Amino acid sequence: MPIRIVRLGSPRAEDEGLRIGTVRRPPRGVPKSEFASQDWYDVWYPALAPSTELVKEAQGAASPKAWAAFVKKYRAEMAAPDTARTLDLLAALSHGSDFSVGCYCEDEAHCHRSVLRALLDERGAVLRAG
Repeated sequence: MPIRIVRLGSPRAEDEGLRIGTVRRPPRGVPKSEFASQDWYDVWYPALAPSTELVKEAQGAASPKAWAAFVKKYRAEMAAPDTARTLDLLAALSHGSDFSVGCYCEDEAHCHRSVLRALLDERGAVLRAG
């Protein structure tokens, strides 16, 4: 029952399970009552999103060096006790539950969800490839 790493707003997979939005802000112009039905997310969990300052840094990271600096800072944020425990919990749940985590970014390779994938993998999570 692996964790899926998804782009929020994309069509759900049949066996995807609960979708967790790891974003700083809810989708614009979408009523809260329609977040799940429009395939955004079932649960909003901004604690796993980069800080507002880091979101801006990631969006402006035009070089590999700038992206690496973002990754280092985001990993530092995710090492805080509360977020580290959340990542541990998600990794443990991945062995018996279907769920997904995601963000709005089109390109996972240039999105914090690629770092989340790595952090979960490092904790022994069962992850769906791709």
